[in-house]
Amino acid sequence: MSRKIVAAAAVLGLLGLTVAGCSQKTVQAPRDEGVCYHVVPAEDGKSAPQMNVVARDQPQIEFCAARLEEMRLRFLRMGGTNRDMIGAYQGQFIFIDRGGVKFGKTLTGQRFFALTRTGDGRLAIPGAIQREIDGRPVAVGPTPGDAFRGW
Repeated sequence: MSRKIVAAAAVLGLLGLTVAGCSQKTVQAPRDEGVCYHVVPAEDGKSAPQMNVVARDQPQIEFCAARLEEMRLRFLRMGGTNRDMIGAYQGQFIFIDRGGVKFGKTLTGQRFFALTRTGDGRLAIPGAIQREIDGRPVAVGPTPGDAFRGW
């Protein structure tokens, strides 16, 4: 008798976990080719975020990040206070903050660090930044072609 009760409880527990897992829908980034979106999270945290088109015909996710950074700076110059921005490009989310740019598959999951800020606030690939011994950024290294042109 007790085995039947334990088995029934286990089946009901598994069924409850399955239903709970299905009810939590994760927000997916739009997959439109070459379209860059600004993502505005819902204020209540429960409804879907609003997706606004920022730019079309963007060849790579880094170009979309640059368009979002331009928009972020324009808002700050107009008196805005939001220093963080979320975007989306071809199925990935873009997170811009004071540290740089990160990419992620979901809004709440893991993020891949993609671009960092230089000492003057520009965005650059992390390996291109020359640093002091203490880790402070000094400068962005020249592109290989620029070194031969006398720049």
